[in-house]
Amino acid sequence: MREIQSESATDIELSSGGQIAGCAGPAYRLWRSAQCSVPVLVSVPHSGRCYPEAVVSALRDSAQAMLRLEDRYIDVVARPVAAAAGASLMMAEAPRAMIDLNRSADDIDWSMVRGEKPRAIRHSLANRRSRNGLGLVPRRIPGMGEIWRQPLEKAELDSWIAGIYRPYHMALASELERLRDRWGAVLLIDLHSMPPLRKTHPEDRPAEFVIGDRFGASCDPGLVDLAIRYLSAHGRRVAHNRPYSGGYVLDRYGQTARGIHAMQIEVCRTSYLDANLDQPSFRAGAITKLLAGLVETMAAEVEAISGNRQMPQAAE
Repeated sequence: MREIQSESATDIELSSGGQIAGCAGPAYRLWRSAQCSVPVLVSVPHSGRCYPEAVVSALRDSAQAMLRLEDRYIDVVARPVAAAAGASLMMAEAPRAMIDLNRSADDIDWSMVRGEKPRAIRHSLANRRSRNGLGLVPRRIPGMGEIWRQPLEKAELDSWIAGIYRPYHMALASELERLRDRWGAVLLIDLHSMPPLRKTHPEDRPAEFVIGDRFGASCDPGLVDLAIRYLSAHGRRVAHNRPYSGGYVLDRYGQTARGIHAMQIEVCRTSYLDANLDQPSFRAGAITKLLAGLVETMAAEVEAISGNRQMPQAAE
């Protein structure tokens, strides 16, 4: 399934694709600025809230599982941020409870799947998350335990991968290549939200933002330093790689030698949600403005990087 629309009011081109089994809507949506585009793509893999009735019924405590697994309403922040900055925006509609788009397709806990399984299951970095209950299909949540009433059928898993996972990553890869080819360099900002970090001592003031770059592997250090300095200059507490250094999206797409840079930004949910961490609050407006400024600042720096990359090619 693929549809393309034009939102003339905001000059945004919208495309969508993939399919959520049991829902009418697409698995993802992609917005591109039709006029003032920049070499930045914001991806939001954990924003989906399109739950098929069968999935809701299969969850032991659906309301709590949704609350814990979703990057709750981070899309409410992401959409105006991308629009204001002229950045492309890739947003999941499928929920993380079905497929975690920030995991490898091999990161599966096969003990929760009923049906034919691979003959040999390797315990490696590819499936390290599933062994903790948070693989491609989450199985357990800390403090909740098992979240499913029954095993997942292999055919159902296959349909989720084909309908949600592959289309999302194909579209994400294609948009990154498009922007990189146009500008010479591109920055992927993988946007997430996190629960409040715990205090390490009574006087501690935990970070409100965590910038992840896979410990320097996925992004130019100058871009990371700029992001940290920007947030700090606006009075925000920022951490780098701890406790979140990024996941599969950064591992797969951060290819600095090819001009593709990827960083993860975790936003504390208290900064834009209500006291129950359930619904957007009045604080969301300030966070949107802050992040829009950050994306604009990062875009200007990526343009500078892309100019440096293109100069030798022009000389040749």
